[in-house]
Parts: sequence; structure tokens; C-alpha cells
Amino acid sequence: MSTNAVTHSPRTVELHPTRTAFQSSRTALAALLLRDLVVLGKNFREFVIRTVVQPFLLCFVFLFVFPKIGQSIGGGGAGSSSETVFATVLVAGVVGISIMFQGVQSVALQMAQEFGFTREIEDRVQAPCPIWLVAIEKVIGGAIQGLISAAIVLPIASFVHARGVEAQLSLHWLIILTMVPLACIAMTSLGLVLGTSFEPRNIGLMFSFVVLPITFLGGTYYQWTRLAPVKIGGFHWLQTLVLINPLIYVNEGMRAAFTGIPHMHLYIIYPVLIGFCVTFLTIGLRNFKRRVLS
Repeated sequence: MSTNAVTHSPRTVELHPTRTAFQSSRTALAALLLRDLVVLGKNFREFVIRTVVQPFLLCFVFLFVFPKIGQSIGGGGAGSSSETVFATVLVAGVVGISIMFQGVQSVALQMAQEFGFTREIEDRVQAPCPIWLVAIEKVIGGAIQGLISAAIVLPIASFVHARGVEAQLSLHWLIILTMVPLACIAMTSLGLVLGTSFEPRNIGLMFSFVVLPITFLGGTYYQWTRLAPVKIGGFHWLQTLVLINPLIYVNEGMRAAFTGIPHMHLYIIYPVLIGFCVTFLTIGLRNFKRRVLS
């Protein structure tokens, strides 16, 4: 009796190389960012309402109600010329302030909630990436929301005005494509600092002592160049004091991007905003790591 010999070929096992730490971090960052964008898409109606209300009310009161009731605006005397100049100043200012508030709301307020009693932040930091990269994702996600808010607010602010009052816009696309993203990153980096510096129970103090002074001294309603008459002796104290406010550079940058009216020099705005980004990110990332590990 013959037996048939059965031969088995050796099984070939393919070994896939393990992903590097950089690849894992990049994938985790993309997943976290995608998650935030999906959540934004599901709540887009609330996002639009939250974004539009304040700029709309500012333009409605100053550019529609005031001219209708005969109350002069702009500080340059009565007349359509003064109102047009103020409208141009205000439209650029409301774009800047909407970017600032998006940075606070999308990063600082959300982070205060996640660092609260529920400690939702712990779910995020379990992602296979460094802790600091989770904070960077917060900044990038907030900056995207800032870009969207600027695109929504600009046309609304441009058309909400009374008859005879109009904003004279002049779009400078090179400045727009560089200044607006830079402003969004600067303001969301500020949101990271605020969100990691204030305890959830002290959010009211944050708005009272930080956000409101930044808003009213940030050049939303006036140009930085128009502050020169405010002085003691020969010292332009207010024009100097507001230079520590990051919003003044954002609003002046918006005027350079969207209008043709006088503004701070761009060779000052760009380096200072970059400096604020580096400073805020350094402080925010340090605070974020400390809060997560505490």
C-alpha cells in the first residue's frame, strides 16, 4: 500500500511595520479635529446665531437706529460723510470682535467646561498623542470657527445700515488670506490661556476683568490712529496703553484687509500678532499640561 505524501508549503506571514509616533499623533490629531467639525456641523444653527447676534446688534444700533433718530455718530460732526467713515470703521471692527469672541467661546468656555467636575478632558488626553497636541487641536478647531464667523459677519455688517449710510469696503486679498487666519490663531491662543488660567467657577471674573476691557479698548469703534488727542501733557497715554491689547492689532489688521482707511502699519501688526501667538501658545500649553496632570 502506497501512501501519498502531503507536503505543506510554509505559510508566509506579512509583517506590517509599526506606525511611528509622528504618524500616530497625526492620525489622532486629525480624528480629534474631525470630531469637533462634526459636532460643529450638527450644531451649526446655534453657531450661526451665537456668531451673528452681537455684530448684528452693534451695526443695527449704530448704523441704522442712530441715523434714523438723528443722533450723530463717528465723532466727526453730523452728516453722511462722518457716518460713512464710522460705518467703515465699525464693520472692520465687528469682524475682529467676532473672531475674538469665537476664540473665547470655542476654546476658553469649552475648556472650562471640560476641566470642570465631569473632567471630560480626560477622554481627549487618552488619544495616542502628546498632551500638548490635544491643546493644539483646540486652537486649530477654534481658529476654523473664527474663519467661518468672519465669513458670516462681514456681509451682514456690510448691509445692516440706514439709507445714506454705507461702509466703504476695499478688499485686499493678500492681506485677507494672511491676516484673518493669523488673527484667528492669535485669538484662539488667547482663549487657550484664559481657559487654562481660570477655574470654571471664576468664568464670570474672566469676562469682567479680561474680556470686557479687551473689547472696549480693542479699537472696535475707533481707529488706533484717532487716539492721539487723548494725552496728558505731551504723552499719548491711551494710544500707548492699548498697545498691550491683542485685539487692537486684530481690528487694525481687519481695517487694512477690508477697507482703505488709515490704520496701523502692517510691518507692526504682523510681527506683534505672531509674537502674541507664540506667547499665548507657550503659556497656554504649559497651563494645559499642568491642569491635565493635576
